[in-house]
Amino acid sequence: MRKNDFVIRFAGEGGQGLVTSADALARSAALAGYYVQTFSTFPSQIMGGPASSQVRISTVPVLSAGDSVDVLVALNQYAFDHHSEDMSENGVAIYDSSEYDLPLGGKYFGIKADELAKSTGNARAANMVVIGAVSNLINFSLEQIDSFIRERFTRGRPGDAEIIEANIKAVRLGSEVAETSGFHVGELTPPVPPDYKQLMITGNAALSLGAAAAGVEFYVGYPISPATTILVWMQNNLTGPGKVAYQVSSEIEAIGASVGAGFSGKKAMTATAGPGISLMSEGLGLAWMAEIPLVVTDVQRGGPATGLPTKSEQSDLFACMHPAHGDVKLPVIAPGSVEECFYAAALAFNWAERYQGPVIVMSEFQLAERGENIRAPDLNELQVESRRVYSGSNGFRRYQSWSEGDLTPMPLPGGPGAYVANGSEHDEIGDTTHLPRHHIRLTERRFSKLELLRDSPYELEDAGEDIVIMPWGSSKGAAREAYNRLKSAGVELGWVYSLALNPLPAAVLETLLEKRLVIVPELNYQGQWSAMLRMEGVRAESITQYTGTPFRPIGLSDRISSRVSQELGERVGV
Repeated sequence: MRKNDFVIRFAGEGGQGLVTSADALARSAALAGYYVQTFSTFPSQIMGGPASSQVRISTVPVLSAGDSVDVLVALNQYAFDHHSEDMSENGVAIYDSSEYDLPLGGKYFGIKADELAKSTGNARAANMVVIGAVSNLINFSLEQIDSFIRERFTRGRPGDAEIIEANIKAVRLGSEVAETSGFHVGELTPPVPPDYKQLMITGNAALSLGAAAAGVEFYVGYPISPATTILVWMQNNLTGPGKVAYQVSSEIEAIGASVGAGFSGKKAMTATAGPGISLMSEGLGLAWMAEIPLVVTDVQRGGPATGLPTKSEQSDLFACMHPAHGDVKLPVIAPGSVEECFYAAALAFNWAERYQGPVIVMSEFQLAERGENIRAPDLNELQVESRRVYSGSNGFRRYQSWSEGDLTPMPLPGGPGAYVANGSEHDEIGDTTHLPRHHIRLTERRFSKLELLRDSPYELEDAGEDIVIMPWGSSKGAAREAYNRLKSAGVELGWVYSLALNPLPAAVLETLLEKRLVIVPELNYQGQWSAMLRMEGVRAESITQYTGTPFRPIGLSDRISSRVSQELGERVGV
């Protein structure tokens, strides 16, 4: 039976090459013309502990990790016991029969991958043995796996040919074991390759590329899961004259250095997770008060405190939108896909320069580590905004009142115009003052500047319905799959989505205010986004999950359908 997509999960312990196996299969499928998405979950220790990594292969763009697992590769008994419940009705498991055994009669078969790999002359080819077995179960072309192997291991080094030969042989050995098992999950429908250039990339890498395309010049960061790979990317790639990337000793130093770089005229960025946002609170308040451009990325994880450092959650929204004491409401951009990570970073830098202040980008663990093949961005179409620098004479009043039009340009240290970046309340030129009229005037200025940022991309579909669904951030994909299923079933429901959460595009807020009910799927306990929408007068409520894992479309569609039925029943008096 032909199918349009399959989910393959590799489960075992951290350090067993689970991510490598899923990534290799994903890249092979992408090379063949399929759409792919990977998802990993693992403990916070470096080695050991329960871990899994999976890939979803499809003939159409992949929106989520899927509902169930079609092929489970369980490398130990614990992995089989805890992941077999996620298998689809026709799913098949492959277990490591050199480590444990299972009773006869189940929809599974054993394979001794290490032993077979050694027979090829390359003991490290065990993951290719397993990939060969998986490919047989879904009737995926072994020649496509061969193409990936040749591309991956043709590096101009002595021994490349032997490594390629051994890996190809390992794939065939695994396929033969699966063939003798008699199991087949189905046949993957042939792909229709996209007519555009693609990149296979993770969310953190896409965000880093977006920042680079927007002209980031200064990056500092402190290692913290799941944001560390952004720091590593910047250290490897942000090089050349006028570019700086380095590791600091704390998140407090990171925000302080970023404020200093923004003050001096550089496009500055740092990235952290929830604990780091807490430590950056006062520095973000200074950047808001002194009106200094910079970008901070929060790659969310489970919290509070150390919480779940390698799990998924969307629970930092309150902290990011209102990070400092006093009247502060920062611009927040929350990408919902790997592709959006690129454009979110670029938009954040444009916003920081345009309104002259700090901007928060909210990503999240499952998005940061997720791998997808996305449309390669066209840099020629990317609009990049630069610093408007004052070039007049002294006596310049940067902090004068503002209501519309462009902001006054920024003086740079050493240039004309007094540049006083003051965390105390100040007058028009930046000198400290306690006069009430200046605090009133500049509080209104700081908030009114947000009106310059109403150009975020957004989506409105069937917006005339009384009830709409509005996901945010990384829950977008699963919510979109659930929405598509519900619409196909005839459920009366509209779709609203915005890349930015603050400020919302005017058309989005106007639409939300008209609705009888706005349903918000989000991965937190408190229903943070719906709470903020209610503060704006929107009749919003959340469907929450706080398991450390993303939504599954099937479960989410059931919960949304139930709530819509309840609301419609109440409306007609049932």
